[in-house]
Amino acid sequence: MATAVYPGSFDPVTLGHQDIIERSSKIMEKVIVGVLRNNSKSPLFSVKERVNMLLDVTSHLPNVEVRAFDGLLVDFVRQCRGDVIIRGLRAITDFEYELQLSQTNRVIAPEVDTIFLTTNLKYSYLSSSIVKEIAMYHGDISAFLHPDIAHKVREKMEA
Repeated sequence: MATAVYPGSFDPVTLGHQDIIERSSKIMEKVIVGVLRNNSKSPLFSVKERVNMLLDVTSHLPNVEVRAFDGLLVDFVRQCRGDVIIRGLRAITDFEYELQLSQTNRVIAPEVDTIFLTTNLKYSYLSSSIVKEIAMYHGDISAFLHPDIAHKVREKMEA
């Protein structure tokens, strides 16, 4: 069994993300959810808020940790003493992009592998961007997010 890193912006964390985290926690000894601090984007939630939301929705998983990071993913994986990067795939377009990233990461860090998990079909269309757009127009986001996260998104949109 190995230590895996599941990176993302998680702005906000969706049920699709939670599905990948839960499934990863069953096959890996340890899963570290890496919350990307990306200065080129303007996220809805701060890094601290995203970390706290992930801590809330993963609190029932004893082998899952949540940490913020910036810089190269492979450097973060090395810092975590990780063996594997977990990536979720929704569609073939995700695969092409993710394959390119994983091959690049493999050149930079040959000791780090990437495992692709296909998304549960009921979340195959879901992204944080779609959820934020629906929320922006006061649509119902309850089918896409944990109830506590949906509440936080609605609060943030109303602020």
